[in-house]
Amino acid sequence: MRIKSAVVSGYSYLAGLDFELSKDASRRLKWFDYYDSHGRNARLTCRYFGISPQTFYRWKGRYDPKHFKSLESHSCRPRKLRSPTYSPELAETVRKLREQYPRWGKDKILVKLNEQGYQTAASTVGRIIHCLKERGVLKEPIFHPVSASKRLRVRPYAQRKPKEYMAKEAGDLVQLDTLDIRPLPGVVLKHFTAHDVISKWNVVDAYPRATATTAAHFLDVLEERLPFRLKAIQVDGGAEFEALFEEECQKRGIQLFVLPPRSPKLNGGVERAHRTHTEEFYEVTESTFELSDLKKELLKWEIVYNTIRPHQALGYLTPLQFLQKLKEKGGMCH
Repeated sequence: MRIKSAVVSGYSYLAGLDFELSKDASRRLKWFDYYDSHGRNARLTCRYFGISPQTFYRWKGRYDPKHFKSLESHSCRPRKLRSPTYSPELAETVRKLREQYPRWGKDKILVKLNEQGYQTAASTVGRIIHCLKERGVLKEPIFHPVSASKRLRVRPYAQRKPKEYMAKEAGDLVQLDTLDIRPLPGVVLKHFTAHDVISKWNVVDAYPRATATTAAHFLDVLEERLPFRLKAIQVDGGAEFEALFEEECQKRGIQLFVLPPRSPKLNGGVERAHRTHTEEFYEVTESTFELSDLKKELLKWEIVYNTIRPHQALGYLTPLQFLQKLKEKGGMCH
């Protein structure tokens, strides 16, 4: 609002001045013009403009009729800012951990800090990460978008998991699923994930195609890398889990449960694990995505996932720590 004053009395415009007020200051100036021209009745002014008496009197105390700028809003920034209570060493350690595991939040990073002897809180870790981002010190990874779409097929002879079957120990039920990875134009890879519903232990691998033969080969990988006996597998109706794969499960004495069509939520554990592998590995990895190189990097990530990464569902233990506690309590069968 540009003001050119011509009236000389009370809270009206002062003659000879030419300057601008903000929209909020112009609105407040109208309060006091109305207040002055209606018998200086504060209650009437508040009712007319729909403001509280507290607000009116607060601005009345600030207002100087000779200085319209006194109606401008003041900065709410504190005059004295709280100095950081954390040490530069802690901030540097948080930075290194975050850059090493760029998808980890404050709670997971806190677990690793405690292991290194730091005594702090998750809120402090969150403030440090926020401060590092604002300063531009934290190096964010290059984002690699990938597709997570998966083809489904009807499997008329599917055998559902009996309602009475309950997973009580590690290996009682391992959810298995595949994920399409499209890291480069024209490149499609098949990512396999096996997720144990009790210990959250994961085994991951990548193949050029998802066939019954590759799925059967993944069974060899599972039995080699799982630290417990595999008793039952649950899969969806994908064609890669038919034929040779099913024959191998029967030959090895592994129970095979197949989900009904259009029910991925029943394999929720492995579906959520796919998201974690996508966000914390595929979208930040520096792999060339050559299959041999990708397999090596996936194996490193699998070790991080099972032995280093804290899991919220396990009370921020790693799957390895969880299994060790079960073993100590005698609740894990080999």
